Amino acid sequence: MNIPFIDLRSQYEALKPQIQTRINAVLEHGQYIMGPEVKELEDRLQEYTGAKHCITVASGTEALLISLMALDIGPGDEVITTPFTFVATAEVIVLLGAKPVFVDIEPDTCNINAALIEDKITENTKAIMPVSLYGQPADMDEINAIAARNGNLPVIEDAAQSFGAEYKGRKSCNLSTIGCTSFFPSKPLGCYGDGGAIFTSDDNLAQACREIRVHGQSQRYVHTRVGVGGRMDTIQCAVILAKLERFDWEVEQRLKIGQRYNELIDDAGIQRVQQREDRTSVFGQYTVMLDDRGTAQKRLTEAGIPTAVHYPVPLNRQPAYQDLCCEDCTPNGARLAERVMSLPLHPHLSEASLEGITAAVAQVAP
Repeated sequence: MNIPFIDLRSQYEALKPQIQTRINAVLEHGQYIMGPEVKELEDRLQEYTGAKHCITVASGTEALLISLMALDIGPGDEVITTPFTFVATAEVIVLLGAKPVFVDIEPDTCNINAALIEDKITENTKAIMPVSLYGQPADMDEINAIAARNGNLPVIEDAAQSFGAEYKGRKSCNLSTIGCTSFFPSKPLGCYGDGGAIFTSDDNLAQACREIRVHGQSQRYVHTRVGVGGRMDTIQCAVILAKLERFDWEVEQRLKIGQRYNELIDDAGIQRVQQREDRTSVFGQYTVMLDDRGTAQKRLTEAGIPTAVHYPVPLNRQPAYQDLCCEDCTPNGARLAERVMSLPLHPHLSEASLEGITAAVAQVAP
């Protein structure tokens, strides 16, 4: 077998005329920064999610950073989050001089365990930042309730992997005070470079985010706050606009393929990340849990099946962050970091490939 982990080529071929038309329009009008496609995309995305405001930004990382800046997070503040995520989640907190406070994860979903959050809240806690890992939102209603009864703490959903997912009928990115997503090429909705977006229904936060992304400007050369150069390029917005034309189909395919994976993996007796009944995952990754991951990865590579690990080291064990939390304070995160392995999943994955992948995993799983 020779199966791509993420098949961006087939996606491009299916959308080639629309993508080229959109990019050519930008080349013709020449407004490469804050061109008309930026506002058009923001309008489309806020309509899709149901959020009142969408602010496109340069990356998913910038979305998180700008959101924290809009909330005035700074030195001495604490932000509760998960150690089982990409480093950007904690990185932006530390860059602002604040401290990430890590809460362990659920052993079956790998999402932050909402039941453990309240014990971590202190007088210095200024926000909670759950991650919608592998494309599935965390228990956002419970997290929002905890935040409400502790001084109405803002909740920032790190939805870098979950655009298109739902929680109790509501779209990811519109589940809390602020939602942030990424348009990195491998994400469920990806551009051809870096890009991201912030979603909120709070008018003041939206205004702050818009100003911060353009160096804190409220109008040209009037800087009302400290900001960053965080704009999303017009061409990248054009790419996303083209891809939105069949995004609903791609989400449907991801759900169908993920559910078929579940059937085959369960029949093979292999442990996997679980999905909750009250939410849908867009399967940003399809992840199983193996006791001897190293051997399994080696043998699958030899068979032409690519794999990935999201994530091999929890953040509280990373050299840059290990002094912020004891190494053994997130035991589920530590254990699962040694066992998780992601398999190929994209909207063009065939039934034959699915069956071949799961059969090969069953052969190498201890």
